[in-house]
Amino acid sequence: MPAYADPMPMSPEEFHAHAMRAADAEGRLPLSRMTAWDAFPFEQAGLRTVPLSGPVLPEPARAGEDPAACPACSAGRALVWSDDNWRLSLLGPSGAPLILILEPNAHHDLPDLPDDCASEMGLLMVRIARAIESMPHIARAHFSRWGDGGAHLHIFFFARPAGFAQLRGTCLAIWDDLLPAVPDDRRNHDAAAVAQELARTYGGQAHPIPDGSQPT
Repeated sequence: MPAYADPMPMSPEEFHAHAMRAADAEGRLPLSRMTAWDAFPFEQAGLRTVPLSGPVLPEPARAGEDPAACPACSAGRALVWSDDNWRLSLLGPSGAPLILILEPNAHHDLPDLPDDCASEMGLLMVRIARAIESMPHIARAHFSRWGDGGAHLHIFFFARPAGFAQLRGTCLAIWDDLLPAVPDDRRNHDAAAVAQELARTYGGQAHPIPDGSQPT
């Protein structure tokens, strides 16, 4: 654990009390600056936050805390690319043109990822983003790691469509949930194109997309 000089960090109870000083009588915090962004998908009128709950410790266990029962280790995802240490899968249906998820084959979370795999991960993230952004209808590749639901490391890649600056930034994941699902054949075609480009520029093997078209 890191050693802290004075002042000590806030305890969970102190953090909650600090937040409550900004909340109303129901424990609801005021709307954030984000709600005024043009990329925010909801209007401010009628919008309100849910009450902030107090801390619950210890936190509930995540899925896969026990490697022997990790669902990600045996998940039947739509695999599009893999090598000895990593796998890239397709998530869908999606409102975004494409969502991919990168996972290590072995059971690791980010803090215990071996250094050699960490080096591979950095290069893979660059090559995946480069492959996604090479498609003319995609403006940006967003990626994120939260890790609050599953203990097996998983990194999401979201393709933000070209021409839609309103979808930029951290709200893209919310827009993805609001937009109608893109056609399967278009999404699968994009996933296959990324997988083939990754196999060409990084190595590993691209896998056929089930029931999906292949890029020409």
